[in-house]
Amino acid sequence: MAIISILHRLSGVILFLLIPFFLWVFQCSLSTQQGFDDIVFFLSSGWVKFFLWLSLGALSYHMVAGARHLLMDLGIGESLQAGKLSSYITIGISVVLFILIGIWLW
Repeated sequence: MAIISILHRLSGVILFLLIPFFLWVFQCSLSTQQGFDDIVFFLSSGWVKFFLWLSLGALSYHMVAGARHLLMDLGIGESLQAGKLSSYITIGISVVLFILIGIWLW
């Protein structure tokens, strides 16, 4: 359960550090038609697509683990056994979402 919590915090830090990159992409895509075309070309390259896959994977994990934390704040699943089960469920859902994001990107 502690590993899930630490990974949740780590994914939050990673997402925070990625904010400038995604704001730059957003700004370039909205500036002109040429800027949009450049961003589409940039995001279609292999390494950038892999980076985007990891970024979206971190976002999906952070959302799933955040929902788990919110449920525990409401008093749902606070026992040791329920906490372990919710940890396994969190990892399972995150892996499925990670795979689906990869399929969607490629």
